[in-house]
This record gives sequence, structure tokens and C-alpha cells, in this order.
Amino acid sequence: MKGATIIVKSLEELGVKHVFGYTGAAILPVMDELGESSIKIVVNSNEQSVAFSAAGYSRSSDKVGIAIVTSGPAITNTLTAVADSFADSVPLVVIAGQVPEHKIGTDSFQHIDVAAVFGPTAKSVVSVNHIDNIEAIIKDAYYLARSGKPGPVVIDMPINLQQNTNRYEGGNIDRFARKYDCECHLSENQCEHFFRLLQQAKRPLLYLGGGLNSAGGSTAIRRFNARFHIPSVNTLMAKGVLDETDPAALGLLGMFGTPSANKVIQENDFFFAIGVRWDDRVAEKVGFAIHAKIAYIDVNPEKMFQIRGERRPDFTYLGDAATALNDLTDYAQRLNIGIEIGDWLRHAVELKRSWPLDYRRDGNFIQQAEVLALLNQRLADDMIFTTGVGNHQLLAAQYLKLKHPKRFLTSGSFGTMGFGMPAAVGACHANPDARVIAIDGDGSFRMNMGEMHTIGTLGLPIKVLLLNNHGDGMVRNLEDVAYGGRHSATERPCDVNFAAMAKHCHFRFAERVVDRAALGEQLDALLASDGPALLEVITDTNEVLYPVVRPGAAYADMELGPYIQKRS
Repeated sequence: MKGATIIVKSLEELGVKHVFGYTGAAILPVMDELGESSIKIVVNSNEQSVAFSAAGYSRSSDKVGIAIVTSGPAITNTLTAVADSFADSVPLVVIAGQVPEHKIGTDSFQHIDVAAVFGPTAKSVVSVNHIDNIEAIIKDAYYLARSGKPGPVVIDMPINLQQNTNRYEGGNIDRFARKYDCECHLSENQCEHFFRLLQQAKRPLLYLGGGLNSAGGSTAIRRFNARFHIPSVNTLMAKGVLDETDPAALGLLGMFGTPSANKVIQENDFFFAIGVRWDDRVAEKVGFAIHAKIAYIDVNPEKMFQIRGERRPDFTYLGDAATALNDLTDYAQRLNIGIEIGDWLRHAVELKRSWPLDYRRDGNFIQQAEVLALLNQRLADDMIFTTGVGNHQLLAAQYLKLKHPKRFLTSGSFGTMGFGMPAAVGACHANPDARVIAIDGDGSFRMNMGEMHTIGTLGLPIKVLLLNNHGDGMVRNLEDVAYGGRHSATERPCDVNFAAMAKHCHFRFAERVVDRAALGEQLDALLASDGPALLEVITDTNEVLYPVVRPGAAYADMELGPYIQKRS
């Protein structure tokens, strides 16, 4: 077979049903073979969107998203999305076309050093250098991407190797799967040590991270907490890992965390961090850690080494979070271990009840928080959300109370605007029976507005909720606080009607809302619509995101703003 055929056969044997791509001369042999295969090619508007869609496919399922791009500028266009997946530990395989081997290292048309470009941003970069290597490299990359700390694997594929011929072996998938299997478990002594710390605590708190954002991770922490009933807070990447409607699930922790989460963290005496990377927007505000004992479970050895030096945890385990939690639960069941934290649990529940989120309700303009509070009242189990980056992202994280994992897809660590719509394209293909809703701000929306063309022309049943405040709201808020209200590059003197543009891109439903009285009805119409749908809501340019814990401040310095107040 030709090398291109070997690539496609390998993907088919791995069970790949979709790839996301944008074609070009250096990858055309692969694209041509894909066109004759059982695998569906989803063509995006550009290569950054290609990789974001593949990542959305991974983030919303247990599959590995596959991105196919050509050489040169396609490589640099893909870089941002690869870096985003690396930062959020998302499995991804990128197969990138390359000039013929004899032209590598020259100034050949559309040549670039792929390893140099992706080196710091990928889990691995593999340059294919022989036709014999192709099958093994493709299959190995798939399992490497999802193993340990997941991440993107980039394959540099010269066009001459796509055209050369070799024998396809096949039937060896298990060998690659077993290579990355790790059945590491907690010892009896480790379990004893953990529960000695937990039973000494009067005010324990769970801190849940993206390492639990999977079916297995969510099941494991729910099983553990069904026994111990410990209050929880979560990172942006862990929404839905525990049922967020639970009274003891206090929500998002950090710079823009919920009032109750940022308050409860100041009072705990045992901090159980699972699958988190101690993001600076959380960790730099944690002065409490000097007084609380810490238990930490994570799969990333570099992060574990860092935290052992910085935080000096009392218990650590390097390995899979779900496996460790199941080991702890099994141990507790065998020895009938329990804890008595009734007063603390009631206190945490009361914190959540008495410190609700709120927003300006008497203004002339619709608030983004208002829209998301109404959307929260309409949640259903078949909904998957993607977001852009900005105020709308954090307000969605605050207001939407999700019950299941892998339902809130967002760019966490890298904070990449333009993520929302292409990620929705990936999630839609991975979950054909779900309602995929992309929540975006006008700034993020414009970054990858070409995906409106992708969604419309492919007839994808994606619902876009566009919160248009005619400015980059999060930066505008910062300008008001730190730069004397000078809006040097966040003003929009005039804007376009995005809903009208959506109609030209074959959206079946495309409406614009300015009047608050029509908001609920139009939200219902959006959620009930078939095919591509967009609702553009014009919101208050001067809305401020609260709560906020400023850089350099501690949780005790949280600013609640003028509308969040304690409920009697």
C-alpha cells in the first residue's frame, strides 16, 4: 500500500470515525485516501479551527480527536490550538503534511521545522523518516495522546512517504494499547496514612480538577463522596464532575469563583486536591495552605515535584486519580471507615444558600449574567456547552449548574479566544444525539467567525448563543480598574448584525434580541430549533464580572460588587 493508505487503514483500525481537516498539496495523498474510506472528513474554515474541533471531539467523549493539516502556514495556524490542548491536558493527534524529505532544511515552498514549532507545546512530535515506520507511529500516537497526562501528539509526514509503498501489517492494536497500560494502586500503608489525616480533620474540603473530568473519574469521586459527604469546590475544567446542584457542591474556585467557594476555602483544615494543576488564579490566593493539611493526587510528575516543593503536602500520590479514589473507597469499605463532619457540612450548605450570585436587575440593558441565569433554568441532560474566552465564559461557569462531566468545554489554562464555535463542531460530531450550545462573546466570536460558515454549510444542529456587549468586556473591566477608565482598544464605534450574517450562512434560526421582554421566549425558540441556530443578545457594555479576587490579593479580599449580598 501507499503510505497514505497505511495512514488511513491505521486510523480505521483504531476505530476513528471522523477527522477534522483542511487540505493542501503536502497532505493531499492522505486526504484522497480518506475520501475513499469509511472515515468522514469534516472541513473547517482554517487550521486552527481544525485542531480546536478535534480537541472538542476529545473533550466531549472518550475518543481521540484527529486533525489533518498541510505544511507551512497550516503548521503555524495549528500551533495555537495544539498549545491550548497541551495546557488543558487534552488528547489530540495532528497529522501534518511536509515537503519531500530531500527538501527538508531548505527554503522550499511552505517548508517549516515542525519539531521546532511544536516542541514546547506538544506531548510529543514525531518526524516520520521511513515508510516502514508509518503504521507504528500512527497507532502509537493515538494511545500516547490519551495515556498518563493526556496531550497532543504531532506527526510530521513528508509527502514522498505518503506516496511510497510498503506492506500493512494490521491486527496489532492491543500491543500499542498495552504499552501505555498502568495498573498502579495505592498500598495499604498509603490508604492508612490518608485516612488518618482525614479522620483528624474537622473541616475537610475537596478540590476537584480536570483530571477527574471523565466518566471514570466522575464515577470514582461520586462513589468516594457518597460515603464521606465532603463539601467540594472545583476548577473551570471540572464542571459537572460532581453534580453541581448538590447543596454541598460550592462551585468554581478562584479569581472569578463563586462567593461560597471562595469563602469556604478560607475555613478548611484538610484540602484534598485531585487532578488539579494549582493554576495561579487559584493557588496564588491560597494563604490558607499554611494552616490546612494537604492531600494531593495527580498523574503529572512535573506538577507533583513542583507542588511537593511549594506546598509541602502531607499526602501525595502520583498516578491515575480515578484508580486512587477507588482504592481509597475500597479500603474505607473494608475497614468501615467514616468521618463525623455534620456541623461543617451544614455550614458549607448554608454558605452556598446564603451567598447566591446576583447581577444588576434594574438597568436599561440586558446583562450577560441575566441571560445565563435564564439559560440555567432551561438546562437538560442532553446539553453540551462550549464557550469562548472572556466574561461570558466565567459567567457561564458560575451560573450553569451541570450534573455530568464532559459537558462544559472551555479553554482553561491557555484562555484562547475563538475556541467556542470550532469546539462545538467537534462536540457535535462526537455526540450526535446531544444538543450542543456554543456560548460566545462578540470578541471571541469574531476570532473564528469562519466556523459560522462551517456550521451553516454542513447543516450542523449547533445552537450559538452570542452575548454581544460591543467590546472586550473582561479587558474593559480591567481598564476601568487599573487604567483610569481609558478604553484604548476595546471600543466598538459601530458593529455588524451577526444574526443577519448567520442567515446568509444558511442558519435556519437567526434572531437578535435587544428588549429584555423578548429574551425568555427567544431563548426557548433557540433551544427548540432544528439545524444551525444563532441567537444574538445585545448586552450591557458596562457590565462587570463579579466576584473577583484581584491579582496579588487573597480570598479574604474578594470583591463581591454592588449586587451580590448575603441572603437572610
